[in-house]
This record gives sequence, structure tokens and C-alpha cells, in this order.
Amino acid sequence: MPSPIGHAIAGVAVAWAADLIPGNRTGRTAPPSASWYRRAGNGLTLTCAFLAVAPDLDLLVDGSHRSISHSLAAATAAGLVAAFAAAFTRRPVARIALMCAAAWTTHLVLDWMSVDKLYAPYGIQLLWPADRWFISGWDIFPGTERHNLFSVAAIMTNARSAATELIVLGPIALVLWLVRVKALAGFPSELARRDHPPQ
Repeated sequence: MPSPIGHAIAGVAVAWAADLIPGNRTGRTAPPSASWYRRAGNGLTLTCAFLAVAPDLDLLVDGSHRSISHSLAAATAAGLVAAFAAAFTRRPVARIALMCAAAWTTHLVLDWMSVDKLYAPYGIQLLWPADRWFISGWDIFPGTERHNLFSVAAIMTNARSAATELIVLGPIALVLWLVRVKALAGFPSELARRDHPPQ
């Protein structure tokens, strides 16, 4: 399964891709003079990165890895919690709910496209509670080592995995960043033109 690095990059990519969808993007824009954190989308982008990694928190509970948290039900629950939080803070509910659910879903997609040959059943329990497991067999992302983390073998395995994730996902995130910067640069001026009709 991919490392937290790959999962986090995918979550950030989803947040930046969502910014390209027309609609209420209030709070997602910042002037070029702002900090990189603000220009990258503030806490919501960071939240998407966390949500993309979060399904692996099930490693803390024996015997539950790749089941409930790796399901479409969990992704839907993440979206519903995000919708509630967005409504509470008066932010665009549908946009934030879908962004957060999509960030969680990236974890499922990456795990589905990864190597999983160590622990049966293989893959993820996508349709939990149904006892059916899914894996693509494409093996795009190599597996990571979760045991003996500081051994040379584990470090080498995890470094290779992280390098593969950066090679595959890094360019996608970079292109989304560049397109997003270009798209959002015109957003404030578009709003200004709408607010002040020509005389």
C-alpha cells in the first residue's frame, strides 16, 4: 500500500483540482503577496491532505486494516462531517463536502492500484459491510514496510515507495498547482466586474 507521502499528495491534488470547478470559491483565493500556505488554500488543503492519509489510522486497531475506513461508506461519512462543519462556519457546503469526500476516496483509489501480496485478504473492503475485497492488480504503487521501520530493508523499501509516488503523483499535483494559480488569479477581478456593473 502507498505511504502517507503519496496519500497526502493525492489529497492536496484533489483540493487544488476542486478549486478549478466554477462556483463559490470564497476563502480559496489569496493575493500573490500572501504566504505560500494561504495561496495553497489554507487549512482546507491541509485538511484534504490529512483526510487522504486518515484511512490508515485503522492500523492502530488490530484486525481492522483496509476494512471500514477503506470503504465508500467511510468516504461518504467524511463528506457528511465536512458538510456539517462547512454549514456551521458558513462556507460553501456542497463544495467542501465533495472536496473532503474526494480526498478520502483518493486513499481508496491509490490502495486499489497498489501492490498487496503480504496479508490476505488482498485489497480493500470497498463496499463494507459486504465481505468483498477489491484490488486492481495493476501494481502501480509498490508496497510499504510497516514492521521494523528502522531496519535497512524497511528504509529502502519505503524510500522506493515514496520515490515512485513522487514520480507518479508529483507531476499531477504540480500541473494542478500551476493551472489553479492561473485560474484563481482572474477570480478576484471577475468578482469585481460582477459587483460593479459598467456605467
